[in-house]
Amino acid sequence: VQLQASGGGLVQAGGSLRLSCAASRRPSSSYAVGWFRQAPGKEREFVAAINWKGYSLRYADSAKGRFTVSRDDAKNSVHLQMNSLKPEDTAVYYCAAHRQSGSLRIVAPTTENEFEYWGQGTLVTVSS
Repeated sequence: VQLQASGGGLVQAGGSLRLSCAASRRPSSSYAVGWFRQAPGKEREFVAAINWKGYSLRYADSAKGRFTVSRDDAKNSVHLQMNSLKPEDTAVYYCAAHRQSGSLRIVAPTTENEFEYWGQGTLVTVSS
């Protein structure tokens, strides 16, 4: 599956952005989707993930209470709503997909090596 991340941009601290991750076509399989980010000079880190049915949501501590991940399967897309943005949220944000099915509440993965497909990144810059 090919993924396309979008929605990045420049925003002031305290502002909001909504990132989207769209599949190039309706996948034949079901997928969990995760968001990761990589700040300049740092390793890529987990941000948020949602399981294949939307029943399991997982967040990094840095995202809890500020970011919300959701999915719209009718539009083959997953969104990351980011509120109360901070300068330390500045990074390239990537979405990734992991083939998943079975239990509605199967836990969404959170580590990079669990995700088979990756989109290109979208840059988020938060100014102070």
